[in-house]
Amino acid sequence: MTLDYRTVFISDTHLGMRGARADELSAFLKHVRCERLYLVGDAIDLWAMRSKVHWPAAHNHVVRRVLKHAKRGTHVVFIPGNHDDAVRQYAGLDFGGVRIALQAVHRTADGKSLLITHGDEYDLVVQNGRFISILGGWAYDRLVMLNRLVNLLRTSVGLRKWSFSHAIKKKVKGACSFMSNFEQALLAEARRRGMDGVVCGHIHQPALRDVDGVLYANCGDWIERCSALVEHADGRLELVDVEKLMIERGIEVVHDKTDDVPFELPQMAVEVMA
Repeated sequence: MTLDYRTVFISDTHLGMRGARADELSAFLKHVRCERLYLVGDAIDLWAMRSKVHWPAAHNHVVRRVLKHAKRGTHVVFIPGNHDDAVRQYAGLDFGGVRIALQAVHRTADGKSLLITHGDEYDLVVQNGRFISILGGWAYDRLVMLNRLVNLLRTSVGLRKWSFSHAIKKKVKGACSFMSNFEQALLAEARRRGMDGVVCGHIHQPALRDVDGVLYANCGDWIERCSALVEHADGRLELVDVEKLMIERGIEVVHDKTDDVPFELPQMAVEVMA
């Protein structure tokens, strides 16, 4: 079973973080066939790995899948975010067929120009309060793990899954205001550059909508959900609930229980490219 698209946009996979949905992402990348693959920031959570490296085999599988896409001829672009900002110094370089860029411009099959950016550059909290952002990332990781335990208990008694952070984003006025300001800042940047739209990540809130003639697309994340933005052959964009899609297509997710393994990306690149 293959999932055929012209372009796939993925953001906020946060490999190296305990909450990362690496098994699901690996299964998705295994079955996807596309001409272009954009990793729209926070692919590797270097912030989380500064305190303790968490790198199970499933995270290596994801990296290998990406590198195999590049080897097969997929145009792969990695746009670092705030959690992997140390990679930004290598912008313009090619790593195992993966091009690193601060931002990119993508042209769809029907001629639309889209600005591709992680989005943290337009987040004043990240830019002016780095310590608070790092602390928030640490707290979010713990919240996600607690949320998964709660959802295991809820599903065991027949209740639907429930997201702590989604509830906060919907009910807390400050969070709603932040997301709205973030969206407006990115739309303004797209308009300033004469683009038809913008594709981003960062706030872990998937979205795809037209705002006064300019497209706003947020890829979502691979922590609380498994979401991706895809472009079909005719240029049509679609926001995909990957977990639901894989169930519908009968794609099996294999959960790798292997303990932490060495974090050796260069060695894996050599292995895949051989």
